[in-house]
Amino acid sequence: MKTKIQELPLSPGVYLMKDSRGTVIYVGKSKSLKKRVQSYFYNNKSHSPKVKRLVQHVKDLEYIVTDTEFEAFMLECRLIQDIKPMYNRKMKNPLGYHYIVLRQKRDWRWLEVTDTLDEGSPDRSHFFGPYTAGRNSLEQAVQKIKECCKIACNYTPATTTNTPCLNYSIGFCLGKCLGGDAARQFDEVMDQFIALLQGEDRSLYDQMEHNMLGAAECFDFEQAAKYRDGMNAVNLLLSKQHVIEFAEENQSIVVYEYLDDDTIKLFLIKGNVVLHSERCSVAATVDMESLRKRVKALILSYFTKDVEYDAAEITREDIDTAQIIYSYLQSSACRYLLIQDSWTKDDGEPDMEAALKDFFNTDMVSS
Repeated sequence: MKTKIQELPLSPGVYLMKDSRGTVIYVGKSKSLKKRVQSYFYNNKSHSPKVKRLVQHVKDLEYIVTDTEFEAFMLECRLIQDIKPMYNRKMKNPLGYHYIVLRQKRDWRWLEVTDTLDEGSPDRSHFFGPYTAGRNSLEQAVQKIKECCKIACNYTPATTTNTPCLNYSIGFCLGKCLGGDAARQFDEVMDQFIALLQGEDRSLYDQMEHNMLGAAECFDFEQAAKYRDGMNAVNLLLSKQHVIEFAEENQSIVVYEYLDDDTIKLFLIKGNVVLHSERCSVAATVDMESLRKRVKALILSYFTKDVEYDAAEITREDIDTAQIIYSYLQSSACRYLLIQDSWTKDDGEPDMEAALKDFFNTDMVSS
């Protein structure tokens, strides 16, 4: 093991840790394989109990080098899904994703965080998610929004109403527990919260922002901080929506990333799948027109107009890969171009050629 670790490259890649029987017990990725793997075996006093147990069982090591960290991410994800190593708990655990569920009994509605989709429940339930955030983070986010918007009522349908709950006395409940106009106002805010989770209405978020600025102008910084925390909680919940929308859109994308001054790594991505990748030279001596023709041919080959997308429900595996690709596209590591459907038609090729010329000439050293 010591020899293998010393011989590891400083390149991006994936490492597979094995036990004495040769079974893969952990899969990880790193921008620098040698530094990451070394960190398991040196200065391990600060390691968690899980990592210490893992290291005790590691008897062999295998690694796969990639050109980019993005490729390492994607390969790690696929290997974990396929192999399901015992120490990759997050990927293996079926409770790794959580949902927000709207419960209703009679005229009472409340929100909970759950691990299961009990859609056959007699309660009229509605689910939002799945969310990739940890359960504690998700519960805290929901609670912060409820408190910020004063819909954190302590009572349940079984509780006698017309008497205030504890949260009403500290300003976290509008008064659902009291009935009357306060209950109607409570239900209106709950409707806004649900519409926010559905991606249909951001008025609740806008109201939080308005209240935060108003509190700050009055030097009530404690109240302003409460609204700020509520807005951060909303952003945590809505970040999931962006990833799922990205997965559902099934976009055709051309991406490149510099490996060095003279070389890029080119990717063709369809939805959550990398269809093709290759190294391309962008040295000063390279004919950029040839590069654009090569990419155009790849686009016409892989992104054909007669390939139909199977609009099946987005799975957890889809979310894993969509999250990696979406985060990569939002980073500064790469540049990307969304391919329009019209470009693959005969009369759309001039538009594609113009877009590719701009795409590859923006920061190429030979432009």
